[in-house]
Amino acid sequence: MYPERVFPGIDSPSSGSQEASVPSPLVQAATLETPPAPAQPSYRSWSRAIGDITSAWQHRELWGYLGWQDIKQRYRRSVIGPLWITISMAVTACALGLLYSAILGSTINTFLPYITVGFIIWNFINNCVLEGTEAFIANEGLIKHLPAPISVHIFRTVWRQVLFFAHNLVIYFIVAAIFFKTMTNPYQLIEGGSWNPGIGWTVLLAIPAFVLLVVNSVWVTMLFGIIATRFRDIPPVIGSLMQLLFFMTPIVWFADALNKKNSLGGARPTWQKYVVESNPLYHYVDIVRAPLLGQQIHWHSWAIVGGLTIFGWGLALLALRNYRARVSYWV
Repeated sequence: MYPERVFPGIDSPSSGSQEASVPSPLVQAATLETPPAPAQPSYRSWSRAIGDITSAWQHRELWGYLGWQDIKQRYRRSVIGPLWITISMAVTACALGLLYSAILGSTINTFLPYITVGFIIWNFINNCVLEGTEAFIANEGLIKHLPAPISVHIFRTVWRQVLFFAHNLVIYFIVAAIFFKTMTNPYQLIEGGSWNPGIGWTVLLAIPAFVLLVVNSVWVTMLFGIIATRFRDIPPVIGSLMQLLFFMTPIVWFADALNKKNSLGGARPTWQKYVVESNPLYHYVDIVRAPLLGQQIHWHSWAIVGGLTIFGWGLALLALRNYRARVSYWV
């Protein structure tokens, strides 16, 4: 009888759907005030890899102390301590110097400094590679219980070898003092070989050369350490390979011996010489040994080492980026 009265917003069928579609002011305010959850950074990120290295460098007091304690622990209750390594190397260099100087037809005044410096540099490279494969495995307890960047153990390993190198360098100064007159004048390592200018101001190039060698030792230790931690067959393989590379690297013999002499008294490289040139360890040794002995500076060796430094650090950072978080599970 009476027309049905419809109140907007209450009985209207369409009003309920409109109210449901429009959020309340409290919901709108809560939505505006709540910030979005920050994205969690991936463990495989370049920033984390680089941050691990920079954080380890900031903890240099830690790995510096641990590296020094490694030496003290190894030579506990020893009277002369790490000088035993220096004495052992000096005896080996003298014995091989006397033997190979007669075999190769070289004078002891030039060959003994040559083989001594070669042994000192090779010992540093060889120990960084071999102990680098055990860098994480040997520090299993510290990795699992010490909240520190894993690069700390890399710096610790290299720092320990730097200290050994400093001890062994005493032999070089003794030998250089004994044969100072011969080493400061132009000389030939072998008859028919290239002439070397002798020790001069170029000896200072040994400082940046050794710094570059240490920088390369860090990435080598890091890369081989990660790989060897994952694959435990790698350390003995690397050990056998380093023994082979020792005989292929001019340490106890001369690279000039591979030059072929002609009828005019000149010489040209043979294919064996090019094989030696393809050995990267030859260039690592040469950039440090040549300035210390007053030999000719081979700038292409510096270029090769510089290129290997960039390439090697790229591989090491890639391995650190992808597998840094897994090292603690692999040890």
